[in-house]
Amino acid sequence: MFRILFFEPRIPGNTGNAIRLAAATGAELHLVEPLGFDLSSAQLKRAGLDYHDLAVMTVHPDLESAWAALLPANVYAFTASAATTYTDISYVAGDVLMFGPEPSGLPDDVLNDPQVTAQLKLPMLAGRRSMNLANTASIAVYEAWRQHNFFGSK
Repeated sequence: MFRILFFEPRIPGNTGNAIRLAAATGAELHLVEPLGFDLSSAQLKRAGLDYHDLAVMTVHPDLESAWAALLPANVYAFTASAATTYTDISYVAGDVLMFGPEPSGLPDDVLNDPQVTAQLKLPMLAGRRSMNLANTASIAVYEAWRQHNFFGSK
């Protein structure tokens, strides 16, 4: 339905949580290397629990390889500095929801990549720098899925 793209993730627990998110929602999880952890990490496995076999996950050696696999599609890059709120978008099946590494977020060259359809944000109180990566991805995926009446859910 939707595709989650983590660009160079650093924290295995967040990626493990995203594996569970993908398994629970039917989203695909795509990771762009380099990763800040080994895929056999105990933290990754613990956070993903027994959902690893239920999730679709692909690791790409670089962003160009990810684009080759994911495009054509709308690509929404999440960043705290965006002007557009994630709820202002009408999501369609196949959209890519892209998130940057902890704690820095997506670098400017990725945010301004011509493949990026729009930059989106989750509102936060003034003076807050960012939200947890897995939490942000969950909020965005559930909004996109909600707009499709939670297609396929029980």
